Amino acid sequence: MTSGEVGEAGALPVGAVGRGGFPAGVDWHGVPALQQLDWRWDESHTPVLRALEAAEPLVTGAEVRELSTRLAAVCSGDGVLVQAGDCAESFHAASDPRTDAVVAVLDRLAAGFGGGRPVLRVGRIGGQFAKPRSRSEEVVDGVPLPPFRGHLVNSEVADARARRPDPRRMLTGYRLAASAHRRLAAHRASRPDGWGPWSSHEALVLDYESAFLRPDDTGELVLGSTHFPWVGERTRQLDHGQVRLVASAGNPVACKLGPGATGEDVVRLCEVLNPDRTPGRLTFVVRMGVPAITSALPPLLRAVRAVHHPVVWVSDPMHANTVAAPGGRKTRFLTAMVEEVGWFTRIVRDHGEHAGGLHLEVAAEEVTECVGGPVPDVEALDARYETLCDPRLSPAQAAELVARAGF
Repeated sequence: MTSGEVGEAGALPVGAVGRGGFPAGVDWHGVPALQQLDWRWDESHTPVLRALEAAEPLVTGAEVRELSTRLAAVCSGDGVLVQAGDCAESFHAASDPRTDAVVAVLDRLAAGFGGGRPVLRVGRIGGQFAKPRSRSEEVVDGVPLPPFRGHLVNSEVADARARRPDPRRMLTGYRLAASAHRRLAAHRASRPDGWGPWSSHEALVLDYESAFLRPDDTGELVLGSTHFPWVGERTRQLDHGQVRLVASAGNPVACKLGPGATGEDVVRLCEVLNPDRTPGRLTFVVRMGVPAITSALPPLLRAVRAVHHPVVWVSDPMHANTVAAPGGRKTRFLTAMVEEVGWFTRIVRDHGEHAGGLHLEVAAEEVTECVGGPVPDVEALDARYETLCDPRLSPAQAAELVARAGF
């Protein structure tokens, strides 16, 4: 049976325990978890979950271990990470040519990055179909609607019926993710050096993610939905479902950190997500904005360094630099992103750590969603503003950012 087909899957052993000490296969409804859907009332919910639980995982334990080895090299400074792709993947655009285009963008960015070190290529692809939202509703033309939460959950169409969460979308997401993973595997086979391209997405919708926490052929639990899951800034609570899920898995994991993160927060995250202190197991993705990063990042570095936890430190210079252009459209300025990356690299190195790489939202097309480079001003945003959610860099803008990043 190939990846993407639905068939019998091995049941979790009774009493299985993951790396974080949490029992495997726990119903997430029994623990707190933010950003989840109240869709259990839908008659399709139970059969969809059963189908996902019977579906083949999209990644293997061997792949996860190979990626972990490369992340360990990044952790030691012998490599650098570039992680990039759509803010929110689209069901409508998902295809082999689209996957090839994302890989081409990763290769383009890697060519100008790392100062001669190997570049680990990871795409926001093969499952980045769900997005957290800061509000429980939005008003469109005077009508309150549920927010768009990504194609795994609902539609971007501004209509009450389209915005209704639909569990059946998880099956569509799985099929499209399986196709993307097959294509990524073909790219890796053509360049068998282990440096990618690999998949990643935010482990957000626990109905979907928990269905793929399975033992691999060695008996180790692996989150089979992606190679490299991350937990977002909004869902990194230690006792909540997302952290419990990724803590149980053998995959390398990442956690995003905003300016409100404390030294105590990051030390506890290290203890829970990487109790064995394995280099490459844990990545912190810093998303703080300018000027907050100058005061917020140093105490986190000092706290982690004081307890000798190995961490890959990565910069996400986009999320905390989002602003509203005239008319309310969201955008980001390349100058602010370059400034945040500059502060990130200086601060990390001043604290005796390695600047491990960049995590970017980048389109596969030359869109006009951020200002800078070929997009001269906010008036130019209208030419090709196509994102489903947050503004993405174009490939040309991302290449300029990488070239100016100082890694």
